[in-house]
Amino acid sequence: MTQLTLPRLGFIGAGRVSRCLAPAFARAGYPVTAIASRTLDSARTVASQLENCQAYADPQQVVDTVDLVFLTPPDDQIVPSVNALQFGPSESSPNTTRAWAIVHCSGASPVSLLDSARAQGAATGGFHPLYLFGGSVEDIERIAGCSVTLEAQGTLKKTLIALTAALGCHPLFIPPGKRMLYHAAAHYASSFALCGLAEGTRLWQTLGFSQADALRALLPMLAGTLETARDRGLAQALAGPVSRGDTGIMQAQLDLLEQCGGDHAALYGLLSRRAVDLARERPTPPVALDEIAQMVETSLERSLLQARDISPIKASRQ
Repeated sequence: MTQLTLPRLGFIGAGRVSRCLAPAFARAGYPVTAIASRTLDSARTVASQLENCQAYADPQQVVDTVDLVFLTPPDDQIVPSVNALQFGPSESSPNTTRAWAIVHCSGASPVSLLDSARAQGAATGGFHPLYLFGGSVEDIERIAGCSVTLEAQGTLKKTLIALTAALGCHPLFIPPGKRMLYHAAAHYASSFALCGLAEGTRLWQTLGFSQADALRALLPMLAGTLETARDRGLAQALAGPVSRGDTGIMQAQLDLLEQCGGDHAALYGLLSRRAVDLARERPTPPVALDEIAQMVETSLERSLLQARDISPIKASRQ
């Protein structure tokens, strides 16, 4: 594909997503020609890193000067943002060729939020990188290898697949109307992984460790777990007392966490349920797995009641 056939790309929003995708597409040879933001200085910061890219305060100027628009505001701003845009022929300037397509980059929100653009003849879709954007220049390199979830039809779908490949990423496809469940599930590989680290760190702090020391010890363990899961699969990467069928350690840990109070035992018990499920997927599950499963359920009967009695304020201080 030559430069002449590549679509001109533009971004409405100059936050973390745009600060990664705009230069990443430019590196791949795509012309990124327009950036708009509520804060013009933010748009200028992104545009200054790219050749022949203009910064605008008015998002309509992006639509008027590119072929494909990436809309990247917070989810609750998608509808008001797209409703303010005009697609199709311009009455004041008939020779102006406006963008033929617009996509949002939300993982949770439906593509139907872009229906006002679709009603004007624009193709609409979703382009959601499964990547935790940090906001640094390192994102431009690190995004390669991740997956991008696409929702589009026809020519736009083909264009988004090509853009995904240009980033060195892998396309995923979900049916219309299923984005909320997809996005909720993805939290377990991002923010909820951090929550698991936070729980481990918090418990270690009761033993006298600082947060920095705890993270220094736990992060390599997490990294090793992920590499093993990549190489051998989830069930074979499972470690700990459930994996070994160690009933004595399992009972002792459940009892100890119940004594800690709060919702520590409930969280441990619910995650242990999932560990039991994974252990059952092994070719030879531990002999004592049914006994451990019963231990977990017995503990949960108590710990879930204990967790229910915690006020939100007290829970935040645990």
